[in-house]
Amino acid sequence: MKLERLLSIIILLLNRRMVQAKELAERFEVSVRTIYRDIEAINRAGIPIVTYQGTNGGIGLAEGYRLDRNVLTNDELAAIVTALQSISTSYGNEQNLQLMEKINSVVPSSSSEDFRDKTNRVLVDHSPWDGNERLRPKLLLLKEAVDRCLVVNFTYSNANGEVSYRAVEPHRLILKGRQWYLQAYCLEKKEFRLFKLKRMKELAIEREQPFSRRELPAQESLAGKTVNDPSMAIEFVLRFQADSHHLAEEYFGIEEIVPMADGSWQVRKAYPEDEWLYSFILGFGHHVEVLEPLHLRETIASRAQQIANIYRNDKAT
Repeated sequence: MKLERLLSIIILLLNRRMVQAKELAERFEVSVRTIYRDIEAINRAGIPIVTYQGTNGGIGLAEGYRLDRNVLTNDELAAIVTALQSISTSYGNEQNLQLMEKINSVVPSSSSEDFRDKTNRVLVDHSPWDGNERLRPKLLLLKEAVDRCLVVNFTYSNANGEVSYRAVEPHRLILKGRQWYLQAYCLEKKEFRLFKLKRMKELAIEREQPFSRRELPAQESLAGKTVNDPSMAIEFVLRFQADSHHLAEEYFGIEEIVPMADGSWQVRKAYPEDEWLYSFILGFGHHVEVLEPLHLRETIASRAQQIANIYRNDKAT
């Protein structure tokens, strides 16, 4: 039990700058005197722990102490490299590459081949098929603004095509559904918003306008309000033609499609009703039919007719 407690204290101090002895005593249900004996034992083991006096004092690791490589196993290091390789497909920078090189350098040569094999078993490729060369400069510029707490300006076109000029305090970059977003405090709206990077242009940093980071709202309420509001979702039913079940499987998963007596396949889903949903359904072309609700069926039919009118042979030139 003592060894387990010592390890837990070390891990806690690695993740927090300072902890009070009383808090440790309450966490591990021992006396403060026992905690100080534990600290002495950890110090004797070669891990430098410092006691800070005063009202805001406590116990912490010596400044500059770093986690030794031997604390992490090869499997754990391989998991880190795999994650870095995956995120680099969409957000690659020099720091990621240097970190991967450092991790590879500490792996013993006798294990290097096995280590490379482990890091190549999984790759989550976030990059779009057409590449993201236009996106990379925006990512690097916004990363600098986030790190240095500098206001950024840009022209933004929202989902309805409305164009506006924005000045925001950038807080973090978010990759969601293969799309990059900037989570920022909008100085005009006086609240946190999510901005899709692909809708930004004329992006610039106000290098002489630093800001103090605000407390972020709960991620659940923010994401629910700006990206995927359940109250905006509608339930709909699609019917795929008999020879198009592979499309239904690819986009919805084999467990989601139901075979019908006439050979067709049905899918019942609930998505927010917006321009994205209309384009998504129309993207299946003649392979799919909207069965319900009626208003969605009529909307898709109307838009399909508008598309057909564009390609009419008898249209005046």
